[in-house]
Amino acid sequence: MAKRKPEDPPAGLAPWMATFSDLMNLLLCFFVLLFSMSSISEEKYNQFVASMSSAFSILDGGATAIGDGILISNGVSQLNELDQYINSTGKNADSDTDSDQFEEFEANGDAQEELFQKMQEVLEEENLKQNEEVAERITEIVNEGNLGEQIDVNFTSEYILLSLKGAFLFDSGKAVIRSEAYPALERVGVILERYAGSVIEVEGHTDNVPMHNAQFANNNELSSARALSVFDYLMENTSLDPAMIKHSGRGEYVPVADNGTDAGRAKNRRVEIRIYNPAV
Repeated sequence: MAKRKPEDPPAGLAPWMATFSDLMNLLLCFFVLLFSMSSISEEKYNQFVASMSSAFSILDGGATAIGDGILISNGVSQLNELDQYINSTGKNADSDTDSDQFEEFEANGDAQEELFQKMQEVLEEENLKQNEEVAERITEIVNEGNLGEQIDVNFTSEYILLSLKGAFLFDSGKAVIRSEAYPALERVGVILERYAGSVIEVEGHTDNVPMHNAQFANNNELSSARALSVFDYLMENTSLDPAMIKHSGRGEYVPVADNGTDAGRAKNRRVEIRIYNPAV
């Protein structure tokens, strides 16, 4: 059987020859560079050494990379020269400048903070004034319905507060709204619809008398159920957006009066409705 004829080598130079040629060119340039440096004048060489010494010797007592082959030596002994070195390089002056700049920056920051606080005070006063006017209008509506004894109206710079007496809304230990309270809640709904663009919060509160019956295990559950009952009434009888209304129960943990007296406990049993100022 005849032997297979070997394939002809590819035409042209081998691929590695291009890389080898580039390497040779780089080596040639490198040796030319070394030759040019060897012909440098003594004066330029001394300048070069001086500049390198200045760069690598941090202090006068430190060895240089050129002199001893060590970047920094005798570091402990150099600490004694640190203050002298700082003074000679003008770092103290720079430090004073930095300190002045920091004090100026701090003063500007204090001024900005003071301005911000004044702006907050002005806004708070404006919000307080607006909420006072709204609270006065709501009080007029409440009084027109002869509901002043069942609904208290107060305000802060953040919200207007309507506090509905718990005994008026619910029977003891119950979360079902009494039918006698419907006219009052209807008027409350009319008030809230006037401020439908505001966030409204419904909170249930109780006294600190332990609560446990077949329906509610504690005051937290009772207060939450009562807040939910008021929320459901508003959803069924007004055009308010449910996304703008929050409801929660706080149990006996946020009293407004002394739980040691009957009158105080009666005040603590309540449902609060907050109308938040949109500007806050």
